[in-house]
Formats: sequence, C-alpha cells, structure tokens
Amino acid sequence: MSSVCSKSNLNFRRKIAEVQPLLNDHQEHDEESQQQQIVAENNSSRRIASLDVFRGLSIFLMVLVDYAGSSLPVIAHAPWNGLHLADFVMPMFLFAAGVSLTIVYKKVQNRYEATWKAIVRAVKLFLLGVFLQGGYLHGITSLTYGVDVETIRLLGILQRIAIGYIVAALCEIWIPRQAFRKEEVIRNYIWHWCAVFFLCAIYIGLTYGLFVADWQFKDLYSLSSLVSENGTTIHTVTCSVRGDLVPACNAAGMIDRFVLGIDHLYQKPVYRNLKECNMSKGGQLSESSPSWCYAPFEPEGILSSLTASVACIIGLQYGHILIELQGHRDRLCNWSFMSVLFLVLGSILALLGIPLNKSLYTISYMLVTSAAAGITFCILYLLVDVYGWRRVAFGLEWMGKHSLSIFILVTSNLIVIAVQGFYWKAPHNNIIYWIVSHIVQK
Repeated sequence: MSSVCSKSNLNFRRKIAEVQPLLNDHQEHDEESQQQQIVAENNSSRRIASLDVFRGLSIFLMVLVDYAGSSLPVIAHAPWNGLHLADFVMPMFLFAAGVSLTIVYKKVQNRYEATWKAIVRAVKLFLLGVFLQGGYLHGITSLTYGVDVETIRLLGILQRIAIGYIVAALCEIWIPRQAFRKEEVIRNYIWHWCAVFFLCAIYIGLTYGLFVADWQFKDLYSLSSLVSENGTTIHTVTCSVRGDLVPACNAAGMIDRFVLGIDHLYQKPVYRNLKECNMSKGGQLSESSPSWCYAPFEPEGILSSLTASVACIIGLQYGHILIELQGHRDRLCNWSFMSVLFLVLGSILALLGIPLNKSLYTISYMLVTSAAAGITFCILYLLVDVYGWRRVAFGLEWMGKHSLSIFILVTSNLIVIAVQGFYWKAPHNNIIYWIVSHIVQK
C-alpha cells in the first residue's frame, strides 16, 4: 500500500510487553498491565490509556443496553437485520481483544510456550462464560439455583471472545510477517489478510452452500395446542432451501442444532420481537405465530464465530499500527484509512444484498461494526492520549482496567440483587424501580 500518511525520518526502538485481553481481570494480571508501555521520544514511558477507556466504554454500553434495552427498544438488539446500539458492543469487545493481542505477542521468544498460554487463557475464558450463564447465580425471583446439564447453554459472549482470542493469537504467533515498512502498512501483514480471506471464504461457502432441510423440535414451554406428544409440543419448520438468511432456515442455525443440540442453544432469541412472531408485551407468543418463532437460536453460534474471529484479527491490524508507528499523526491517519475502507466495503456489500445481521455475524455487519470500533478508538486515542483528556475519561478507564470483574457482577446479576436489597419502607421502593418508573419510562 502506498503511503497515506506523512513520512517520518525518526526511528525509535520500542519496548512492548504483555497487556491483558479485553475481559481478563486487571488485578490477576498486574504484572502484565505494568509492562504495557510505549517508549516515548524522551525515553519516558506511559500506558496507552485510550485502550483501557475503549474497554470501559464497551462495558458501559453493555450494561446500558442490558438494563435499559427492554424499556428503550431503539438501543436493544435489532430483531434480525439492521443495526441498533446494542449491536455494536460485541464487535467492540473483539476489536479491543485484537489490539491487546498485538502488544502481548509482538515479541515471542518461544512459540510453543506462547501458544500454550494462549490456549489456557482462552479455555479459562470459555469455561467462565459457561459457568456464568449456566444458572448458578440466576435465581433472582425464586430459589431455583443450579444447572441442568441437558439444557445448559454452551456458547455465549465470553465464549465468543475466547474463540476470537485464540484464533487471532495463533495468527499473531505463527503466521510469518515481513520486515515492517512504513509505506506498506497493510502489505506488511499480508498473510494475516490471507487468513481473513480464508475464514470469510469458509463462512460464505457454508452459509450459501449448505442445504437446509425441514426440521422439527419439541417445545416444553409452549401453550400452543399443536401436535402434542408426552405433554410437549412438536413444531415443524418447513425449509428445503439453500443460502437463505431468514431466522428459520439459515445454515448457521442448522449447524448449531446438529453440533450442539437444540436444547443447548439460546432459548429466547431476539428475532421473537419481529412482527411476524406476534409476541405480546408479556413475552408470550400466540398460536398464530410461525413455528420457527418458538425455536431456540444461538446468536453466538459456530458458523458466525468465523467472522467474529475475523473481527478480532482486524483489531490485530490496528494494534500493529499502534506499536510499529511512532507519531500520533501516522497512527491516526492509517487507522482512519482502514476504518473508512471497511465502512465503504461493508456498505457496498449491504447494498448488494448481504444484510447487516448480528445474529448471523454477516460479512457486511463485521466490516461496518469493525469500522465503527476503529473510528471510536481513533476518537478516544485523539482525546485521551494526544490531547490528554485522561481525567475526563477516568471512570471509563477504571472500568476498562477492571472489565472482567464488572462483567461478572453484571452477568451474574449480583449488582442488581445488591441494589434491590435496599429500599425505603416498601420492597418496590428501591433504586432500580425508581429509575425505571421515573426516568426510563418517561
């Protein structure tokens, strides 16, 4: 790639060491955090604060859409195609993990040892995700704690980050790279882009090439009077298509049902909010709803994890620019170029018929949301690390440094339980009830 930024005559040696991934506990990795430094021109070192602020912003948005999304549908996940505020959160997680990985594995002394550490870290993150969503801490309205291994959800947010993390880490550790040349930022890591095209090719081939046959499932929770067997309701979904991207007959859902089992998928998919499903405000489906509205669907499924991993690899490229280029202007110029390029490509694909779909993590969605994450990171880097507005973003930076702890408290609902435990005279006079009734609903 020809130079899109002004050339610099200064060359500096940099010392880069490990930094925590997006959702690794800050306190558990104090030694790594202290080593995240970039040597400045006067040999004084400082932390890249904008990366922590970016993590903190991701966590803040997650909390916002989780607890306010039900009252403000405009910020909740889009039912199927389209983009709402909540649909930008997962790509931000993956982007930040990719940027951090570049710093972690820039100087690898032993590839086998680094690979083992990456695998162990990914497995821990994956198992933590299964634990948090398994039912250990979800008995908010009853005393029903525990895990039913026959219906436990196997994939989820942390699991997706773990998959993207290990794929991007293996790329960074094992894929060879050329000697860095400032004038050819993208070409320096051409083999990384080959991995991106390879993963996208597999995704496209499976999405549009697999034949999705008709399928059935048992619904234990339905009030429908359809065909019943042993107290359960049997639904039949008619497909017999290839390359369909609708909720009922897409290849991603078929792969998850076959590999994971339908009982281990997410039981309340967001596509039930589509008009076709006729869901009431109380969350009940009518008997006139299409059969697929009752079916579970995994939004963090196997096939969509391919393009989610690509989003993490894209974060790697932003990290490469961060550690290879010294000047603020050079970094911002290259980041802006890549972000605009991804945004244009994603928009073109969307216009050509590949919808922006978070549940399927389509290529157009991956490109557009990665571009949005890149632009956001550029803005934060400019404000925090260039203009020095670090005090203004102190709250977000603190959240970013303790992102995993906050994620656990929010996901397990421990924060909600704690806040609801304090009320004035009557149990419903608690802080959360007051916020919802006096602010959100207005």
